[in-house]
Amino acid sequence: MGFDFIPDSVSKHDNVYDVLKERGFIEQSTDEEKVRELLQNEKVKFYIGFDPTADCLHVGHFMQVIIMMYMQKFGHTPVVLIGGGTGMVGDPSGRADMRQMMTIETIEHNCEQFKRLFERFLDFDDEWEYVGNNGVYEPGHENKTPEPGKAVSVNNARWIRPMSYIEFMREIGSCFNVNTMLRAECFKQRMEREGGLTMLELGYMLLQSYDFMVMARDFDVKIQFGGNDQWSNIIGGVDLTRKKTGKDVYGMTFSLLTNSEGKKMGKTQKGALWLDADKTSPYEFYQYWRNVGDADVNKCLRMLTFLPMEEVERLSALEDKEINKAKEVLAFEVTKLVHGEEEAAKAQEAARAAFGGGGDLSNLPTVEIAADKLAGEGMGVVNFIKELGLVPSNREGFMTIEQGGLKIDGEKITDKKFAVTPELFKDGKILVEKGKKKKVLVELV
Repeated sequence: MGFDFIPDSVSKHDNVYDVLKERGFIEQSTDEEKVRELLQNEKVKFYIGFDPTADCLHVGHFMQVIIMMYMQKFGHTPVVLIGGGTGMVGDPSGRADMRQMMTIETIEHNCEQFKRLFERFLDFDDEWEYVGNNGVYEPGHENKTPEPGKAVSVNNARWIRPMSYIEFMREIGSCFNVNTMLRAECFKQRMEREGGLTMLELGYMLLQSYDFMVMARDFDVKIQFGGNDQWSNIIGGVDLTRKKTGKDVYGMTFSLLTNSEGKKMGKTQKGALWLDADKTSPYEFYQYWRNVGDADVNKCLRMLTFLPMEEVERLSALEDKEINKAKEVLAFEVTKLVHGEEEAAKAQEAARAAFGGGGDLSNLPTVEIAADKLAGEGMGVVNFIKELGLVPSNREGFMTIEQGGLKIDGEKITDKKFAVTPELFKDGKILVEKGKKKKVLVELV
């Protein structure tokens, strides 16, 4: 595929630092002036780490992917670090509990899935690889210089798994002060909670810092990027690299994707908003962005689309009902980026059909139900909507009907004892609506 996601008109700036600043991504830098200068005057290798905690990326990761896309657009080399080593420990940043331990098989599988997803958004030099490295005293190296403007991918299992604990603690552990570490926000929060912090998690900062040092030493990575919750880990890596290699490296953090109330976006009732169509359908994905709060339209257009800033400002200045046009553009653009233009168009058509009447309903989420379940006197409507996953309990089902929130084929259902029978299905299908935002096409099989 061609990697021309970002149009040249995205910004008037020619330094990617200024572009990222303009879009509102940058939170803090270890040396703002130096980072800006470096990105202006050199083409650098920079990295972002992704621990394979699931077999798919979700929208929280997508911000980091977009940042890598901008960097690649401006000629820098993204190093996608997949955490096959750090994933065996788990990052305590921003968590109230310890992460689930995963087997090496699960971690490896997840790493593979991550790599496939990144290939949809970044142009990789597949001949590049990191070779060698048998522990702290035996560095590895790159097999070749990456092709200009192409990304590379490396798994930190290459240098973490072969390590001896004693060697690591002598060489790396001796560079860290525990008092300083415990002042880090990610550790402070956990120390104050019941259950506290384990030695395993305390060691995570050492491993992530070691990642930066290894890559700076072995293939000249100069900057680490991460979410704002990674600040302490990044500073740890900058300090360790200077102490052990004498090299100056830099760190930069980015805003997390939060709504106007400060809550992380991308969480749905079903869990995370995944970038994989099998886990979150393009329609559900589209609907999520179509339904964001008015106050979040500007931020989402800035950070998740490649529309020029003038267009972002124009759309987010719309008021009252007009703001829905901006939300449609947002939903279409983000869905197009993740699932392609065809799927985005189908999702938009389905949403317009479902919420505006008429149109093609075939792209709506479809649930099949066996005809024999509705045979005889039919199925009670509350059980029916519970079976479809529209309500979690009978109580909520009854409340939905009492409040006038249920429609079947456009007709409001007011009778709690209403029975759903096969005769209701025209051409084997009916449209069920709960409230304004949940619609599902039910097919008789």
